[in-house]
Amino acid sequence: MKKVLIITYYWPPTGGVGVQRWLKFSKYLRNFGWEPVIYTVLNPGGTETDSSTLNDIPENALVLKEKIWEPYAFYNKLTGKSKNEKIATGFLNENKRQSVLQKMAVWLRGNFFIPDARMFFIKPSVRYLSAFLASEKIDAIVSTGTPHSMHLIALALKKKFNLPWLADFRDSWRLNDYYNKLMLTRFADARHKKLERNVLENADAITTVSPFLKKYFDQLGFENTEVITNGFDSADYAPEEKGINEYFTVCHTGSLNNDRNHEALWAALNELCTENPAFRAKLQFMQIGHTDFEVRKSIEQHYLTQYCHILKHTTHDEVVKHQNNAGLLLLIINNTPDAKGRITYKLFEYLASGNPILCIGPVDGDAAAIIKDSGCGFTADYYDKNGIKTYLSDIFQKYLYNQPVSKHNHINHYKMDFLTGKIAAILDRISGK
Repeated sequence: MKKVLIITYYWPPTGGVGVQRWLKFSKYLRNFGWEPVIYTVLNPGGTETDSSTLNDIPENALVLKEKIWEPYAFYNKLTGKSKNEKIATGFLNENKRQSVLQKMAVWLRGNFFIPDARMFFIKPSVRYLSAFLASEKIDAIVSTGTPHSMHLIALALKKKFNLPWLADFRDSWRLNDYYNKLMLTRFADARHKKLERNVLENADAITTVSPFLKKYFDQLGFENTEVITNGFDSADYAPEEKGINEYFTVCHTGSLNNDRNHEALWAALNELCTENPAFRAKLQFMQIGHTDFEVRKSIEQHYLTQYCHILKHTTHDEVVKHQNNAGLLLLIINNTPDAKGRITYKLFEYLASGNPILCIGPVDGDAAAIIKDSGCGFTADYYDKNGIKTYLSDIFQKYLYNQPVSKHNHINHYKMDFLTGKIAAILDRISGK
């Protein structure tokens, strides 16, 4: 069996969405003739712990870990946070308006920690893995970012050992929801562009998660980029009979940052509560994940606080249970330059749940296309209050009378075991199998 070295920052017991993609690929790679060897961080900073993710690690898989120094502990001390408190991407703030110190931290992050705050992991990782590769036979390397420092580790190993290398972009390097908020100087921006191009030019294969991001890489001159979407693990979704829930639960899982704070949603919910006594009596809004200060403020301004239950963090297993029990699942796309290409991991878990999905985002985006093709829900533009309101009302009526609401067709090709086969085919090709 061939061996693939997978360089990833996120690995169990780390929780959150970042761990899921390559944890699930690793789970099924052996079925396609590849033995995963994982290289990850011994002491990840600014992350949450989820012991349930340990259950998906392939039995007896070799997991290599090395210590990392990160600036997060220093940042937390500087800004009065607890030592292990999770920090939003790029030091962006989610609890209150940014202080001068927090703004300074964002500027420092953008202009001195390039490509990201995990840059201090690059050199020690190259040393560690160089020693490992000198004595162990590895047939291919995979790096997955964000953080993009993982790609720079792989780049150095590629130049030293000339091993076949797949660079997997779960997010784009520069076309994302926080890059333009980092207050970059021209020098820093140029540095990011140079590093991004070095990775793309030297990788033997490039994968990304959406057609929109593939077009982005195509425009940079890398038309060999392949789309391997995220997906869902059917093993996480045991068939179960669903009864009638006491409340009509509108559920959103994952972070609600300010780029997902859309006035039309809160206005639609407020109007339905005002106009429809049954809706008002049955509504429960469940948010599972970090919630921006501005989102909380919007909820309060629209008199929705009494209906909202915010759970900051729970295990992935519990998240799946909440998704399965929801009356409606809410998918909110960041209103950012890469919005059309944002296909979040939770979309596929939503598909697996069988529950209706309300997506708020570009109606001509990649997520909207998947929702339309699967028949699982409706996509409304960011400012389409009436469309949001109408769909919420329609699904609520079906909930009241226990009527079927969606079909969820054409989703088998989003199963993680199927998608792993596509990853394995790329590894076969670049390794000359």
